[in-house]
Amino acid sequence: MEKRDLLYTGKAKSVFATDDADRVVIEYRNDTSAFDGKKVEQLDRKGMVNNRFNAFIMEKLEAAGIRTHHEKLLSPNESLVKRLEMLPVECVVRNYAAGSLVRRLGVTEGQALNPPTFELFLKNDALGDPMINASHAVSFGWASIDQLTVMQELTLKINTVLSALFDDAGMLLVDFKLEFGLFHGEIVLGDEFSPDGCRLWDKDTKKKLDKDRFRQGLGGVVEAYEEVAARLGLVID
Repeated sequence: MEKRDLLYTGKAKSVFATDDADRVVIEYRNDTSAFDGKKVEQLDRKGMVNNRFNAFIMEKLEAAGIRTHHEKLLSPNESLVKRLEMLPVECVVRNYAAGSLVRRLGVTEGQALNPPTFELFLKNDALGDPMINASHAVSFGWASIDQLTVMQELTLKINTVLSALFDDAGMLLVDFKLEFGLFHGEIVLGDEFSPDGCRLWDKDTKKKLDKDRFRQGLGGVVEAYEEVAARLGLVID
């Protein structure tokens, strides 16, 4: 597989074309940002940790019957993935109240949500990824109602699989975001699943093991990511 031209540079990843029109290479960088890019730092090993972590999670989801864009690891910081036509709608599941939900509704952080909430956000950095509803998505052509239905079903199935995985490792999957795209017309999970895009707390102490350590200046960001990996049985060296 030949890595070719740079196609896209995001906040923490770069995407490169290959000699296969249906495949791209994702490079995970050490860049770390928060608050719509207002806080940016380089964290040693972060790109490698997230690349390995994401591959591990994607393989778990594939084993559960959920199709993902992940194909294989190419290097410590690179993965080969299917080239998707991304849908500009983020799917968010919340199992416990945290982050923007607490700020919006004035509820108590850590409150269990039963059933979990499901929310949609427009993927638009310039607008701060605003919250939207299904009617917005359909009216503006961001996704069809059938696509949204499948995305919700897949998101909730992923929540069931991963909540159990993290629970067995002594952690709470507080919330997470997912992005989907089309591969030859089929909806496939894209982007990444790592502590950058979810909240994970220790079940007993409620210690934060995710990107909130960076947002809140708690330190030990990459060390927390590596702790999560180790609890799941993934050794990153």
